[in-house]
Amino acid sequence: MQILAPTTVNVEQLNTTLAHKGYGVLNAHSVAQWAGCALSELLALSPDWDNMPPDNYLKDGGRYRRRRHSSFVFEHNTLSQVPHRAHWQPLSYNALHGGMERWFEPMHEATVTTPAWTKLLTALANTAAQVRGKPHTKWCIEAHQFRIDTTDGIGRPTPEGAHRDGVDFVAVFMLGRVGIKGGETRVFDANGPHGERFTLSEPWSLMLLDDTRVIHESTPIQPLAEGGHRDTLVLTCRADKFQDAEPSA
Repeated sequence: MQILAPTTVNVEQLNTTLAHKGYGVLNAHSVAQWAGCALSELLALSPDWDNMPPDNYLKDGGRYRRRRHSSFVFEHNTLSQVPHRAHWQPLSYNALHGGMERWFEPMHEATVTTPAWTKLLTALANTAAQVRGKPHTKWCIEAHQFRIDTTDGIGRPTPEGAHRDGVDFVAVFMLGRVGIKGGETRVFDANGPHGERFTLSEPWSLMLLDDTRVIHESTPIQPLAEGGHRDTLVLTCRADKFQDAEPSA
């Protein structure tokens, strides 16, 4: 089965590519270079995707998604984890799951306290500052660990369909594909007809999106073997403040 691979760029080209196309893809070795750590340090984080709790907020009744969620702030060149908080999006960005507070289990402390984790989020915040030309911005980062499995025979990485997240940047790291077909990534110009499609497959490769400029989705997955699943890490980066539910009138 032929998989359409993405066109990757090197670290030096990433910011220019983001500015030109609205997104860029790095292979795993470039991700390690971008983060300033060894690839082995990133691969050592991958087992934390096993045995995650189920996502109990799926409105389609599915059982195919497991996830954890934690939030961080990068300010004054320092990354800090904030007290555990709900993930919230307005209906205008997520018509399926927007408008409600979703309290997912937090990420493991052993993961978020590793040097590689700090370096990864620092790289994202620094890239956001460079691309936006805002060197002193407070960046609010939400981290989502996802496992999409084939418990129901089909798994939906983006059940809400093609969407934006309401942030500045979205980083999608491919952790692994095991015994599946499908899961094609599609990226569209938010203000025009142009789009591209490809399949992320290399562990710890990265697609970095300018969320103000592009819409993205991933197609459903189906099993090729028992236990088929797709693991990703999604980091969203938003200037100044997190998306939070507005106080009731």
